[in-house]
Amino acid sequence: MKKLLLPVDDSQGARASVQTCIRLFGSRPAVSVLLLHVLQPGGKSLLHDRISDPELATLKRQLEASGKMQELEQAALNIFDTHRKLLRENHLSRIKTLTRFGHVADEIIKAAAEQETDLIILGSSRTLLQKLLMGDVVREVAANAKVPVLIAR
Repeated sequence: MKKLLLPVDDSQGARASVQTCIRLFGSRPAVSVLLLHVLQPGGKSLLHDRISDPELATLKRQLEASGKMQELEQAALNIFDTHRKLLRENHLSRIKTLTRFGHVADEIIKAAAEQETDLIILGSSRTLLQKLLMGDVVREVAANAKVPVLIAR
């Protein structure tokens, strides 16, 4: 494994994926880590995964026009800083970041393919009720990604 994709946010699941990455690859500093954050307006809402692509494009334009997109991007930078610091403290210094906007599972799968990653490490921390109401990103990525997916808990 040379290039890892770690989708991150401020959740317990993201922290678990970073810790798993450190445990498995911390002794291999030549490994490259790509931290991905998918911007989600309004946080992890029930509607975000169900909104259509045209509606999502309209929402993105509205967020950009209102300046809210800049706030979301700043929040992403803060998330990256937290995870990057922990990775660097554990000898993983080849770190890049990528921010996307769209359906979370779709963007993770696209980024893995476009960036030619060898492995996706995803954290799983949602409750059964959240999975039923909002869908399960981890399950969708694991079922549709063209590269192996490691699920961290």
